[in-house]
Amino acid sequence: MLDSRGSSCGAIRHTEKTTTKSPKTSTKGIRGQTRPVNDGGSPFACDPALAASIAPVVWRLELMPHAVILVPAPDGFASPRRLQAFPDEARSPGSRSGNCHYVLNDAGGAHRLWLRDLSSEMPIAALIPLDESVLLRFAGLLRFLRHLDGRPAGPLPRAWAITTRLRRRLISMLRALDGHLAGASYREIAVVLNGPDAISKYPWKTSSVRGQTIRLVRDAVATMEGGYRQLLRAKR
Repeated sequence: MLDSRGSSCGAIRHTEKTTTKSPKTSTKGIRGQTRPVNDGGSPFACDPALAASIAPVVWRLELMPHAVILVPAPDGFASPRRLQAFPDEARSPGSRSGNCHYVLNDAGGAHRLWLRDLSSEMPIAALIPLDESVLLRFAGLLRFLRHLDGRPAGPLPRAWAITTRLRRRLISMLRALDGHLAGASYREIAVVLNGPDAISKYPWKTSSVRGQTIRLVRDAVATMEGGYRQLLRAKR
């Protein structure tokens, strides 16, 4: 029997107890932030009752190598570029003064910017972490510079873009995961994905379709359990 701390049933019981006793007013959550009423006693990154257009966006810049981080330029540089005002509609919900996120639409792919301690007309510099994605970060910066110059920025780096082949595999993974979570066998999943004729041609135990289906489900489960973050990186 599962311990209640790791059991969804235990969490449900906790939710019922909390919601029935909670007053109809908001309470103070983590770090003094107002927590919505009847949230089951569990903290959320943002209020689940908020519409997507106004909810604060949680950015993970380390997982978005094509994003550009802009900071104040160091003293002594003769003529660095100065920050120009961006359209209000490009500003992400929840951005605060001095620490803003923007998404600038572009024909070749959107530019994602993180402005740290910057205000209008300040000289700017780009901060590029020297990690495994440094070349992609340079590519994102070059695209943004071309955008500032009024030139075509060009497409997103090929290493970051989702290829047609990967897109098709992701769709198959989602379908396989739906079947797996619903309790379907590998054979049943394979029939849905490939058709009954592809299954009946060869003995199931030695069929290549069986191995492909097992790998598809395995990869789908791994992606569900956190591997989806790799979709934002160059290595997939």
